[in-house]
Amino acid sequence: MTIFEQINDDIKTAMKAREKEKLEALRNIKKVMLEAKTSKGAGAELTDEEALKIISKLAKQGSDSAVIYKEQGRQELHDQEMVQVAVYESYLPAKMSEEELTFVVKAIIEKTGASSMKDMGKVMGLASKELAGKADGKEIADKVKRLLQ
Repeated sequence: MTIFEQINDDIKTAMKAREKEKLEALRNIKKVMLEAKTSKGAGAELTDEEALKIISKLAKQGSDSAVIYKEQGRQELHDQEMVQVAVYESYLPAKMSEEELTFVVKAIIEKTGASSMKDMGKVMGLASKELAGKADGKEIADKVKRLLQ
């Protein structure tokens, strides 16, 4: 079962269980996925990898919005956003620990033969592909910078 099919099944389940917040988050995921499927140049089907990228992006946007709401003293909007982020993250693979990320980034640096900050682009290109959905892009970039210095 693809992630898209899983989302559809979970929408039905949330409707039956009357889980308003979860249903709203799932419908948002489905809307963005449908937009991606029907966009110009897109394939007929959405791969699980593409679906995970979409969900990861939604989770990041939701987290960023929640931080802004909290800074502005809008606790109810912060809480609502965090509920949606929790739903998004339930479809993502588990995040890597600091040690695992360091290990993988070191292996990628060795694989690319990078030795200085000039090689950061090569390392980031490969790391972003390998670690998609497993680690945040900012965390990857910070780790690469530290290891290349």
